Amino acid sequence: MSSFEEIRKNRIEKLERIKKANVDPYPAKVKRTHTCNEAIEQFEDGKEMTLVGRIMTIRGHGGSTFINIEDNFGEIQAYFKKDELGEEKYKFFQDNFDIGDFIEIKGSLFLTRKEEKTLLVKDFNILTKSLAPLPEKWHGLKDVEERFRKRYLDLMMNKETREIFKKRSQVIKDIRNFLDENKFVEVETPILQSLYGGASAKPFKTHLNALDMDLYLRIALELYLKRLLVGGMERVYEIGRCFRNEGMDREHNPDFTMLECYSAYWDWEDLMSFMERMMHHIDPKIFPEKWDRVKYDDIVKNGNEKESFSKIEKPTFVLYIPDIPLCKKGEALQGIVQGVELIKAFTEQNDPLEQRKDFEKQEDLLKKGDEEAQRLDEDFLEALEYGMPPAAGFGLGIDRLLMLLTDAKSLRESILFPLMKSKE
Repeated sequence: MSSFEEIRKNRIEKLERIKKANVDPYPAKVKRTHTCNEAIEQFEDGKEMTLVGRIMTIRGHGGSTFINIEDNFGEIQAYFKKDELGEEKYKFFQDNFDIGDFIEIKGSLFLTRKEEKTLLVKDFNILTKSLAPLPEKWHGLKDVEERFRKRYLDLMMNKETREIFKKRSQVIKDIRNFLDENKFVEVETPILQSLYGGASAKPFKTHLNALDMDLYLRIALELYLKRLLVGGMERVYEIGRCFRNEGMDREHNPDFTMLECYSAYWDWEDLMSFMERMMHHIDPKIFPEKWDRVKYDDIVKNGNEKESFSKIEKPTFVLYIPDIPLCKKGEALQGIVQGVELIKAFTEQNDPLEQRKDFEKQEDLLKKGDEEAQRLDEDFLEALEYGMPPAAGFGLGIDRLLMLLTDAKSLRESILFPLMKSKE
């Protein structure tokens, strides 16, 4: 029997002992008066409170045991004293509680001789009995792949990981607030689509049994957002998951989060000015008020975009990107930051006849074997024939943005549950 199996067997035995003592090891009702952080910040000697959290350390000697518990907001030390709890209750804790268990502790605050703010425990309850041992802090989660496979352990043991995803949440809030303040309306568009479009990418295909029809997971948000411009919604945006059946590397994951944003009556100059303001608002240390601007043909040689873009460190708009089927007048650009392709933007094509010609060229490429060619979308073309106002729009990779803002080594570090190949 492995060490892990032995520990699990031992913990199951403790679980059974807890049940035999008529104690529910997984109760639904919890009492909490303060978070761990509030206990520290609002410290008063003798102040009574009830805290909850996961046991992260246990240090016992004779009739005294110190533990550290952690919740989402902080950590605090607690002191179990046999003379305070009584021998039976104290022994019940010693015999049945482990690192990893969730516990509710009631008591009063005091300062130890080392002046550490601590809760003297007067009563306690099990909230969750853990059956699997936590990994060791410095040895158990060295395997990067394992951190991504078991993100819950990564979050539990590495505060740095938690900070990345707290930052992600805050950045998305900042983006929403900025767009809302600039009179953009947040919308939701279909993830399952009868025809994919809006980008050059290979899609994931599925089947809807109820209607006996093939569908695709969306590869971009663009075409449905433009339909809303036709419908009279002048400024729209969506933050949503997209799916592309393509390679995986530092900057690519099969499913990823995009921000796409469109404004009627703007061109790409208006768009660049707006993006500069938005990105500077998100993080003025990384994104200056004014980005550099270069022409695509001046920096890209022999069509090798990746190699050319990797040399760009400062936030830069690369102008006149070629071969964009949904773009008007060649006014397409990419925003490059620290060599990462972060933004794609352009003045939108609103001429339905010209758009049809571009789609037809894409269909020819598809017939020649280009699996990433865009499709001729008759429904979208019909919408354009009703009239779409002059407009400009951009797409921004949220996962790539967070990779830059947190100095993550790859996209997988900024996605909570990145796709992983099965161990088997």
